[in-house]
Amino acid sequence: MNDGHENPELQGLGVDPADLDGHTIDELTDYLESGREPRVASIEESPGCQLALDALARLHGLGGALMAADTEAEGPVDDSWVDRIIGNIAMDARAGRPIPFASDDEAVELTITEGAVRGLIRGAEEAVPGLLVGRCRLDGDVSVPGAPVRVEIDASVLHGTPLHALADGLRTEVDDRLRRHTEMQIVAIDVAIKDIREVS
Repeated sequence: MNDGHENPELQGLGVDPADLDGHTIDELTDYLESGREPRVASIEESPGCQLALDALARLHGLGGALMAADTEAEGPVDDSWVDRIIGNIAMDARAGRPIPFASDDEAVELTITEGAVRGLIRGAEEAVPGLLVGRCRLDGDVSVPGAPVRVEIDASVLHGTPLHALADGLRTEVDDRLRRHTEMQIVAIDVAIKDIREVS
């Protein structure tokens, strides 16, 4: 476990230690690479750590493909895009605002966290090969049922892939996931391609 004052890397990402229940992105990366063995209960039982592990696993999959392409072309590997994605994963692991569900029982309050919804959005990249989701934002008062919400997504893609088709595919997948798993009133899903990963 780490204290925020003793972990400048965590502070540099703008993440409070409570977001990952005292763990760091480096610890989670090492844990993932070990096959999640031996089991660490404080990681496995932390929603924030689970979101971060899921995103790191997808990043690892795409990162390997990109590095293989770089190696084949004998070009240098640019790690700056990885650093940006890892920073966004840590930020997205924050619980954020509660998003309500309708309930027939006034004594029961049902909600999903904003962090869980961002994880749901990030997971949509699995349906769109060649695309990696970066930062996700929910613009609107998600805590008020029926309030209009705009989803803003930054993404990176492999060079040579059809940008419009990838953005449309991601938009469709995110819309389907949000309609199935939340009751938010989504008025728009904006996808901005922020990085194009080229093979040197």
